[in-house]
Amino acid sequence: MVSSYLRSDSPLGRMLSLIETPASPLRFLILDCPTESTLSYYLEEFKRYNVTHVVRCCQQTYSSARLLEEGIQVLDMPFKDGGVPPPTIVRDWLQLVDTQEREAKLTQDPITIAVHCVAGLGRAPVLVAIALIELGMEPLDAIEFVRRKRRGAFNKPQIAFLDGYKRSLKPKSSSGTSFKSSLGRMFRFGAKKHQEHQQEVVTIH
Repeated sequence: MVSSYLRSDSPLGRMLSLIETPASPLRFLILDCPTESTLSYYLEEFKRYNVTHVVRCCQQTYSSARLLEEGIQVLDMPFKDGGVPPPTIVRDWLQLVDTQEREAKLTQDPITIAVHCVAGLGRAPVLVAIALIELGMEPLDAIEFVRRKRRGAFNKPQIAFLDGYKRSLKPKSSSGTSFKSSLGRMFRFGAKKHQEHQQEVVTIH
């Protein structure tokens, strides 16, 4: 389910979009960039939707101290405006998604990750779409899912990136393979090559 909301007592208008993930208690809140003067309004919504983490994809425009006082962690995952996330950002993002989804399933209480860039139309929606793909959606379905309530989200390069994004991680299954262990294999660059080299050494001798 995708929903956005408007509160008459808030100056935020429709700038916040709640993305409820099918078959998962994990949710995402896409927003534009808070400032020191508007942070109190955002904080009210963060509490309302049980936001545990705020991910910043752009430069800092407010102090994280006030959010930390409320038990909300702030993580910086910046990348180029209008661009796509590099592998290191994807890795950090998926680690957060994995941790929070497991926590939400354990507590049976919906957990929300808030994500913002400047306007909430490019970088933040891209990260959310990546999470949706990893959680089971097809790429184009994830794009449409986000765009329903986040009109104008994604530019052409971002759509092309998402359309070609290959799901590499799998939820915990009966085989015992976990989302976390798959993540480790995906980003342990060079490990396989090192192992092959060791095998070659043994073979030669």
